[in-house]
Amino acid sequence: MNARGPAAVRAAAASIIAAVVDQGRSLDELLAAEADLGSARGLKRSLCYGTLRWHFRLAAVLKALATSPPDRLQPPLRALLEIGLYQLLAGETAEHAAVSETVSAARVLGFERAAGLVNAILRRFQREKDAVLHAVDRDVALRTSHPRWFVEALQRDRGREAALATLDANNEHPPLWVRVNRQRSDVEQATAELREAGFDVDPHPFAPDALRVAPPVDVRSLPGFAEGRLSVQDAAAQLAVELLAPQPGERILDACAAPGGKTCHVLERTAGQAQVTALDVAAGRLDRVRENLGRLGLQATLVTADVANVTAWHDGVPYDRILLDVPCSATGVIRRHPDIKILRRARDLPALARRQADLLAATWAVLRPGGRLLYTSCSVLAAENEAVVAGFLTRTPAARDLTPELTCAWPARPPGAGPGYQVLPGEAHMDGFYYACLGKSL
Repeated sequence: MNARGPAAVRAAAASIIAAVVDQGRSLDELLAAEADLGSARGLKRSLCYGTLRWHFRLAAVLKALATSPPDRLQPPLRALLEIGLYQLLAGETAEHAAVSETVSAARVLGFERAAGLVNAILRRFQREKDAVLHAVDRDVALRTSHPRWFVEALQRDRGREAALATLDANNEHPPLWVRVNRQRSDVEQATAELREAGFDVDPHPFAPDALRVAPPVDVRSLPGFAEGRLSVQDAAAQLAVELLAPQPGERILDACAAPGGKTCHVLERTAGQAQVTALDVAAGRLDRVRENLGRLGLQATLVTADVANVTAWHDGVPYDRILLDVPCSATGVIRRHPDIKILRRARDLPALARRQADLLAATWAVLRPGGRLLYTSCSVLAAENEAVVAGFLTRTPAARDLTPELTCAWPARPPGAGPGYQVLPGEAHMDGFYYACLGKSL
């Protein structure tokens, strides 16, 4: 069997998906560690992302088709069956090829005796597709392919209509957003360059440095990227600098900095004239910050430390502005990382919220009176966002929520929303993101 043939690609994808579903491994890390399949690399990635995006729905379909519980199957075989079902649903591969290559992939994986089972299940789905989907899709969690705990939390936090829109947005292919480096270009020049290269380009309504580029491509192929005129960054993340409003000459802390997009944006906005400290707990992650700074021609002080342990890293001089992008469930970026649906659990939230509250208290202690702290997360869950910030505001009389006055030109939030400002996935084509800009009284 050709190691790069279609059956081998499906077999490789099944092994990756099984590692995510059954071992809790990261999809990005698994793909990065896999051998390069040359021109088949795109197919493998597409199968992995698509199958994981629709895993919960596909698992329900498989359960409806199988004559014995699928959980009894070996994980790679179960994952391969989901890949076959995904192909039949997505319609991007001819049905006869989807079936035959998936059957062949079972043999590549060593499941020779299960080839007949794979063929039978996929053929049955072809015959009974409408009836099976009608039964499965009556459940909104299965129809949108999300874990039930997340659907319930989202409906409770955001209301049924907004929750349904978010669930659907999570299953869309994400757009490519770039940030224009004001020190080396401007939006007009970058737009002209990209359009001349054949791309469709759209600005963002309230992120002035953001351009949406279509079709999405490897960013390294974009004109201006290698020269440091462009960076990849979702428009929602770019809005953080609009609220932080950094000024030249200020002392600024990016408290959880890696991979450095916001650090670089702060420096671009201040013409490199701010004293920026980029801090992260992992030295390896700071290498990404260093790379981005180098490509863009920017400089910052990089510190490896746990921000919560202030005495270990702080020099005693307070900061004018602090950006705190907290570690979180990442439920706002599911469309970019579909394995989040599988890797996150409801039981993760209390520990995350405690950590977020600790980080907020620690960074607040090193903010000068009159300074501004921006708390952000790429979560859409109130437990990590509004609840953390509301608790902090209750405990901290010197803190004031500045967010409403800073976002007054942005789309209005539902009545009673807050503190802070929550963007849901798909709004203005953005990822899900939360902001709470806090001012410290003099």
